Amino acid sequence: MEFEAARKRVDALSERIRELQDAYYRRDEVLVSDADYDALVRELEALEQEHPILSSDDSPTQAVGFGSGALFSPVTHAERMFSLDNVFSPEEMTAWLEKIQSVHPGATYLCELKVDGLALNLRYQAGRLVSAATRGDGVTGEDVTENALMVPSIPRTLEGSDHPELVEVRGEVVFPRAAFDSLNARQAEAGEKVFANPRNAASGSLRQKSEGKTPAQRALVQERLAGLTMVVHGIGAWDSPPVSTQSEVYDLLRSWGLPTSGEVKAVSSVEGVLAFIDHHNAHRADVAHEIDGAVIKVDQFDAQRELGATSRAPRWAIAYKYPPEQVNTILRDIVVSVGRTGRATPYAVLEPVRVAGSEVERATLHNQDVVKAKGILIGDTVVIRKAGDVIPEILGPVVEKRDGSERAFVMPTHCPDCSAVLAASKEGDVDLRCPNTRACPAQVRGRIEHIGSRGGLDIEGLGEVSAAALTQPKEPRTPPLANEAGLFALRIEDLFPIVVEVKDPDTGLAKRDATTGEVTTQSPYRRVRKKSDPPFDATATEFAGDADSVPSKAAYELIEQLGRARSQPLWRFLVSLNIRHVGPVAARLLAGEYGSLEAIMSATPEQLAAIDGVGETIAQSIVEWWEVDWHRHIVDSWREAGVSFADERASGGASSQTLAGLTVVVTGAIPGHTRESAEEAVRACGGKPTSSVSKSTSVVVAGAGAGSKAQKALDLGIPVVDAENFATLCAEGLPPSAL
Repeated sequence: MEFEAARKRVDALSERIRELQDAYYRRDEVLVSDADYDALVRELEALEQEHPILSSDDSPTQAVGFGSGALFSPVTHAERMFSLDNVFSPEEMTAWLEKIQSVHPGATYLCELKVDGLALNLRYQAGRLVSAATRGDGVTGEDVTENALMVPSIPRTLEGSDHPELVEVRGEVVFPRAAFDSLNARQAEAGEKVFANPRNAASGSLRQKSEGKTPAQRALVQERLAGLTMVVHGIGAWDSPPVSTQSEVYDLLRSWGLPTSGEVKAVSSVEGVLAFIDHHNAHRADVAHEIDGAVIKVDQFDAQRELGATSRAPRWAIAYKYPPEQVNTILRDIVVSVGRTGRATPYAVLEPVRVAGSEVERATLHNQDVVKAKGILIGDTVVIRKAGDVIPEILGPVVEKRDGSERAFVMPTHCPDCSAVLAASKEGDVDLRCPNTRACPAQVRGRIEHIGSRGGLDIEGLGEVSAAALTQPKEPRTPPLANEAGLFALRIEDLFPIVVEVKDPDTGLAKRDATTGEVTTQSPYRRVRKKSDPPFDATATEFAGDADSVPSKAAYELIEQLGRARSQPLWRFLVSLNIRHVGPVAARLLAGEYGSLEAIMSATPEQLAAIDGVGETIAQSIVEWWEVDWHRHIVDSWREAGVSFADERASGGASSQTLAGLTVVVTGAIPGHTRESAEEAVRACGGKPTSSVSKSTSVVVAGAGAGSKAQKALDLGIPVVDAENFATLCAEGLPPSAL
C-alpha cells in the first residue's frame, strides 16, 4: 500500500480500535466480535510492519489492557505483565509451533486452560503477601490487596521454607460456575443487578471499596469475595528461580500452597498440543470455571529468554481461542448511539439470552449497511454468537420463524441526542456522523469523559457516570456543561441540583419502576442532611430552601479534583483538548519542544511537522483545530479558571535538563512513583525513558524486583542507580565518571 493511503488507514484503524477498547474496558460494552477486533489489530500490525515510521509508542498494537482505573491506589509491577497473542485454527496453531521448532528443535510445550477471569499479580516478600494488584496497563495496576486477602485460595503466607526474597505470582481470579449462579440468584432476590458473566462478577467483587458501606453491606462484600477462587499460572519477578521449566514452577507453586490448575500437561509434539486443545474444547462444560481456550507455552526457561517478547506479548506463549457458542434469541429493537467523535452506531436490543457463560442483551451492528447485509428485521429470531467467548455478534435471522410482524430498521436521519442532520464526513464514507460537534450532548459527554481519563487529566471523579450527569441530566433543564469550556468553572452549586436517570448497564436504557413504570432517578451530588450537618445555602439553585439535602462527598471531591487538575503538565492538556491524532506520545513531544500552548499554536505547520514523531498529519490537525472559534473559547475559559497551559520551564521557572541526551530504563518498584510518574520525571529532566536495556541505554534505575534488566545492564557495563537515588539522579544527573 502506498504510504499516504497506509497513513490514513493506520489513523482510521487506531481510532476504531481505541473506540472499541474504551467501550469494552471502561463501559463494559461489546461493540464487535472478538474475531473482528483481532482482524483490525492484525491489519494495523501489518501496516506498521510495512511502514515502520507509522508505528508509535501509543499505538493500540503496543498496548497491554487499557490502563488501570481509579478506584484504588496504583501499584507498579516489579516485572511487566503481558497479554497473549491469539490463534484461532489448528493451521495457525501448527504454524506457530513449527516456527518455535525451527529455532528450538528440542522445545517441549506446557498446555493449560485459558481461564476467563481477572488477571491478578501477587507479590510475596520472604514468603508473606505484601500486595495484590490487577494487571492494568501491564506496568501499573490497582492495589486490591485488602479484598484479595478475603479470597480463600490466596494464602497470606507461603507454605514450606526457603522462599525467595521477592517473587511475583500471576494468575486469574474467577467465580466457579456454581458460586456465580448462587451469587446471581441472591442478587436477583435482593433486587440488585445480576452480573452478565463470571468474569465481570469477579472484577466487580475484587474492585469494591468497603468504605462508606453499612455493616450489612460490608458483610455482602465479604460473602462475594469468599466465593472467588484463584488459578495461578506463572511467575513474574524472581531473581533466581531454582527450576528450569514452567512445569517445574507449577510443582514448586503447589508446594507453597498456591492454587494451580489440575488441567496442565507437558507435550513434545504438534499432535500432542492439538489433542489437548481438542479434548478440552469438547469438555468445556466439565470445567468448574469458565474457559475460553487453551494456552500453549514453551516449557524451557532458556528458550523463553531467547525467544523474548514484543512490547505487549511474549513470543514463547500463545492463546488458542475456542470457536464461539451460538444461540437464538429475539431482536427487540435497534437503537442508535452517538459517540465522542460523532459516529452514529446502531445497537441491537435483544431478549436476554445466556451464551458462552454470560447473559447478552445488547450487540453492535456497526452501521446501516451492516444491518442491511445481515438481512435482519426488528422482531426477528436471530442467531447470536460470542466470538472468543467475549463479544456478542448477530450472525443473521432465522427466516423460517418469521410471522409477518417483523419490521425493517430505518437509520435515523437526525442525531438522537441533538436532532442535527446525520451525514457522512466525506464522500463514500459508510458511517454517519453528527456534525454538531460543539453542542451535541452525546459528543460533549464523550469528550468530558475523555478529559477525566487516565491518558487525559486523570481525574478520578470524572468518569462515564459523572460526565453524563454534567451534560445530560434529567434536571436541571439546562445542563451544567454545554461543552467542556465550563468544566473548570464548576461550583458546588452547579452540581447540587443534578438529577439523572438510572441507566441499565447492559442496554443503556433508563430503568423503570416495575409497578408504576416511572423512570428511576437519583441525585449523585446530593445526600440527605444529618442533624449534625450545617445547613447548606443553595439559594442559587432551584432547590433553594431545601433544608433536608446537602452536597454529597462526591460533589466536594469532584470540585477538589478539578482544582488539582489545573496544575497537570501541558501534555495532558493537549490530549484533553481532543485534538484529532494528538495522543500522549505526540503531546509529550509537542510539550517538550515548545513548553506552552501559545508557542505550539504560534508555530507553522512546517515547524510542527519537523518534530520527530509528529509529522504532517498531526501538524495539520493542530492547525485546523485552532482555527475553530469555539475551540479557542475552551482554551480561554480554562485559562480564566486558572489553567496555565505551560510547563514550569516555559513560565520562567528553573529548567532541569539534567538527563538531556540520556536514555533511561526504570525497572522494579520506585518508592513514591508509579512507573508512569517515574518516566514523566525522566522526561521532565530531558531524558528519554525506554523499557528495554540495550547498548544504547545510558543508565538503569533499579528498584525491588528489577530482575534481569539490572543484571543485563551490569553485563553491558551500563551504570545502575538504586531506586533510593532516583531523585538525586533527576536533580544532579549522572556524574561525569559514569558517562
